Amino acid sequence: MEYVYAAMLLHRAGKEITEESLSKVLEAAGLEVDPVRVKSLVAALEGVDIDEAIKSASLMPAVAAPAAGAAESAGGEEKKEEAKKKEEEAKREEEALEGLAGLFG
Repeated sequence: MEYVYAAMLLHRAGKEITEESLSKVLEAAGLEVDPVRVKSLVAALEGVDIDEAIKSASLMPAVAAPAAGAAESAGGEEKKEEAKKKEEEAKREEEALEGLAGLFG
């Protein structure tokens, strides 16, 4: 998670997210840098509009809630269990996003 936070920090500062800059941020935080993870994150973020991704991610919990309600009304223990898992996942994502929001005031 700290790798993503470092990338978000660079993005917020208006800096390019490169292997070198990401490694420097992680080192400055006192972390041992894994070059493979750095390289894969930089590659994964290539061509991604981070601002748009943040906006769409904040909508995900609201979208997941109606799906959970529909599954419960359909009945069946399996569907209820699946809906509960989706609800818990949406809650975890929302909590993670709240943590990210704290980084950007």
